[in-house]
Amino acid sequence: MAKVAEKETVFQEDVITIRKREITVRTGTLRQDQLRFYPENPRIYSTVWKEEGDEPTQHEIFEALSKSEHVREVLVPSIRHNGGLIEPVLVKGKTVLEGNSRLAAYRILAQAEQDKWDLIRVRILPDSITESEVFSLLGEYHIVGKKDWQPYEQAGYLYRRFKKHGLNEQELKEEVGLSAAKVRHLIRVYDFMVQHDDRNADRWSYYDELLKGHKYDDARQLYPQFDEFIVGKIRSSEIQRAVDLRDQLPLITKAGGNTLKKFMSGAYSFDDAVHDARMRGAGDYNVRKIGDFRKWLAEEHIDSELENASKNEKQTLAYELDKIERRIRSLMKRIKPSQ
Repeated sequence: MAKVAEKETVFQEDVITIRKREITVRTGTLRQDQLRFYPENPRIYSTVWKEEGDEPTQHEIFEALSKSEHVREVLVPSIRHNGGLIEPVLVKGKTVLEGNSRLAAYRILAQAEQDKWDLIRVRILPDSITESEVFSLLGEYHIVGKKDWQPYEQAGYLYRRFKKHGLNEQELKEEVGLSAAKVRHLIRVYDFMVQHDDRNADRWSYYDELLKGHKYDDARQLYPQFDEFIVGKIRSSEIQRAVDLRDQLPLITKAGGNTLKKFMSGAYSFDDAVHDARMRGAGDYNVRKIGDFRKWLAEEHIDSELENASKNEKQTLAYELDKIERRIRSLMKRIKPSQ
């Protein structure tokens, strides 16, 4: 044990920069079984926490992380092969702020060979570092830097920076290097999932599509319960894939009328409503819109009306038609089959 204690007390000073402030850290080794997982880490918060305010136990966190494919299939073999960590875990006190998955991997290895995996490389932050600075550092690691957080985890991070730490969209944009619109959307989707009591990361892409753009605004106006209804379809797996929601739900809302009414009343299942919408031609929406425009341009009276227009009107028409021509050329490059 004396040898272990000696290793634990040999540290070297280093410096990291957070928000243009240099912070002195100490790098060395500590016993991994004395370290704690960080429940507030956005990856843990987004995957392990079940309810607001109900903090998971250390055992629950380890159980969740140890079942992760990334931990078992990537980190454990990599750490075993290298004989240790390439990048130290980031610690404040005895809590691992960044590197919780690596700590879990160490503990899996230690179950078979305790002595070999007893010590883990750490970088210790000073006690004076604030929670806001910790989160800023985590964002620098995982959004600006290696970007290994999934969108749901990124959104959870931004949501808590916005809600708990009081950063506005512009400050978050500057902190993580995403556009203000992207920051706003991620926070909105995460908040939607919290409000609808669904914190299943696997369903992130469904809600991401549901809240993207304004394509369902008319349906929401007509049916105020639209979002809750679709959430139910997602959670019951009636809408089986996010791509089905992306590609097929718009067919139902575009068809509208009796198709949408029967879907919202439960008379039609999701698949039934999609089939009915296709029968009504909803799937050819873009074709029909462009076809209608072409037919209008082909009407005989259009030529004479345009020829007899005033000088100012002709200038405006020429401007608009030039814009249309440019847009058509652009679209043709996208949809024209390759030779």
